[in-house]
Amino acid sequence: MPQIRAVLAAAGGLLCLALTLPASAGIVAQVDQSRQRMRVYVNGALSHDWPVSTARSGYVTPNGNFRVGLMAPMWRSHKYHGSPMPHAMFFRGGYAIHGTYSVGQLGRRASHGCVRLAPGHASRLFSLARSYGGASVVIRR
Repeated sequence: MPQIRAVLAAAGGLLCLALTLPASAGIVAQVDQSRQRMRVYVNGALSHDWPVSTARSGYVTPNGNFRVGLMAPMWRSHKYHGSPMPHAMFFRGGYAIHGTYSVGQLGRRASHGCVRLAPGHASRLFSLARSYGGASVVIRR
């Protein structure tokens, strides 16, 4: 059962409510932007550790805790000339985790803000999220 906790932010003393998911919250994809790695946890246990590509210079991959919303087996970017986004899992507006055919760039910053994975890894994460009824995404610098 999720727990709600109050968080006192350092800047301005704002009171925020945060949803704390238990360790067994199904699928959690943790993205470490400094290492360009994604760790996938299934029911709290580490299941996968994969290289990713996040935003290159001039672009931003948002940090924070998110829930996956729209999931599409094949999506075409509306913003970037119909670029393919296989196994797209949207977590904040136009930001998504998705497969890439530019696998040589994995492990370094290369995207316009999305989190890119090897096609097989994106397919595996997509299948896990679908079978567990969704996923959480945690992105840190």
